[in-house]
Amino acid sequence: MSQFSGVQSVIYGVSNLEEAKAWYTTLLEVEPYFEAECYVGFNVGGFELGLDPNARNVISRADGVVAYWGVADIAAQVDRMNGLGARQHGEIVDVGEGILMASFLDPFGNVFGLIQNPHFTLTSTSTQEPSD
Repeated sequence: MSQFSGVQSVIYGVSNLEEAKAWYTTLLEVEPYFEAECYVGFNVGGFELGLDPNARNVISRADGVVAYWGVADIAAQVDRMNGLGARQHGEIVDVGEGILMASFLDPFGNVFGLIQNPHFTLTSTSTQEPSD
């Protein structure tokens, strides 16, 4: 049994926490569930999207890893993200079997991925203690 239960949090480094909080509140259409002067957290479909002003100092290459957030209509979200001032990083690509992907640079330099995957279903996993 794997020791990993899946992606639970994606943390974006931001230079201006208040500005980033406002932008992501508009994008996600949800208020943060946690706010402190060093971190803001959003619940996105049961997963954590965090904003951390201290993480910006350790991120040397935004293209290193891309987290793809699921959407029902990728074309509509691409238009919406363009309207919110994000810069398109990767065009919509059909990677097969009806799965569409695209990516953007948010106003803070982070890569924000979108995926429309008609085959994805969220499954719960049990988190058992490892056996000896």
